[in-house]
Amino acid sequence: MFKTVVMKRTDVIKELDFKEDARGNAVVFSIKFRSKKGELVYMPKAVAAGLRMDMAKNRMRGVQPVDDHGQRLGHPTPVSIERIVEFNGRKVFM
Repeated sequence: MFKTVVMKRTDVIKELDFKEDARGNAVVFSIKFRSKKGELVYMPKAVAAGLRMDMAKNRMRGVQPVDDHGQRLGHPTPVSIERIVEFNGRKVFM
């Protein structure tokens, strides 16, 4: 039997706060979350992005999808930290 790999929500928030690596490149990750409408959204490659709100007060983080070359696609999507289901292939719990 396989052991489920899990991650605490606080660790996910810490990972999302790292926007660049030591070389100045954007940190790419995968994320799965529930939208406000309850739809399951999966971004296989995304980067952290800023939002026009107090992210800490509203308990939100911004994510933006990227292509295989790291080029940003679309626009930043606000994600409630309580709605994050999976991060880098690991299930998220409180």
